[in-house]
Amino acid sequence: MTAAVLLGLCLAGGLVLILCSFWPRQPTARRSSRPAGLLRRLLDEAGHSGTPAAAPALAAAGCALLVFLALFALTAAAPIAGCFALFAAAAPWATLRWQARRRRTQLLDVWPDAVDHLRAGVRSGLSLPESLIRLASEGPEPLREPFDEFGRDWRSGQTLQTALTRLKDRLADPVGDRIVAALQITREVGGTDLGRLLSTLSAFLREQARTRSELEARKSWTVNGARLAVAAPWAVVLLLATQPAAAQAYAGATGTFVLGAGLVISLVCYRLMLRIGALPQERRVLA
Repeated sequence: MTAAVLLGLCLAGGLVLILCSFWPRQPTARRSSRPAGLLRRLLDEAGHSGTPAAAPALAAAGCALLVFLALFALTAAAPIAGCFALFAAAAPWATLRWQARRRRTQLLDVWPDAVDHLRAGVRSGLSLPESLIRLASEGPEPLREPFDEFGRDWRSGQTLQTALTRLKDRLADPVGDRIVAALQITREVGGTDLGRLLSTLSAFLREQARTRSELEARKSWTVNGARLAVAAPWAVVLLLATQPAAAQAYAGATGTFVLGAGLVISLVCYRLMLRIGALPQERRVLA
C-alpha cells in the first residue's frame, strides 16, 4: 500500500515537471552593473561611493582584533576582551550609519537652494543640462562634486537620460532621486511647467527640512540617554578589569555568564530605546 502511494506521488511529480517544461519562461531582468546590496547602498549614502564593499568588514575585523589583543594583554580576561572586541567591530558600521544620517540631513538643508538655482537657470533661458552644470560652480558646496561629474558625463557625449541616472547614483539621496525622476519625466513628456514644478518642490523641501529639524531636536535626548545608559556599565567593567582580582573573577564561568547576559541586555535595551525615539527614515524607493 505504502509503495503504491509513493509510486503514485512520484508519477504525479514527474507529470507536473513535464508540464512545467512546456510553460514559457519569463525573461530575467539584466542585473545592474552597480551593486544593489545594502552595504553598497550604505556606502553610497555615506558619501563613500568609491570605497570597496569589503572595506567595512575588513575594518571591523581589524578593530575587533586590535581591541581584543590590547585588552587581553591588559586584563588577561578573554571574556572582557571579547565583549569590547564586539563593540569595536560594531564601530565601523555605526560610523557609516552616522555619516549617512549626517550627509542626508546636510543635503536636506541645501536642496532648496539647489532647486532655486536650477529654477533661476531655467527661467533665464538656459537648457536643463546647462542649468544642472551651473550647480557645480554656483550651487551649494555639498552638491558641487556630483554635478561637476554630471557635467563631465554630458560633455563626453552621453545622453541626458544616462547622465541623470549616473547623477542619481552619485547623489544616493531620496530627495535627489525625486528631483532627478521629476527632471527625467519632464524631459520625456516635454512639459512647459518645469519652473512651476521646481518652485513648488523648493517650498515643500524647506517645510520638510524645518519640521524634521524640530523633531530631531526633540528626540536627541532619547538617543543620548540610550547611549549613556549602555556605555556607563561597561565603563565601570573596564575600570574594574584593571584590578587583577576583578579580572580573574570575570575570567571564570560565572563571570563569563554575567558578561554575556549584560551584553545581551545592553544590546536589546539600546535597540529598543532607539526604536522608540527613532523618526521614520525616508527610503530611496526610486533608486
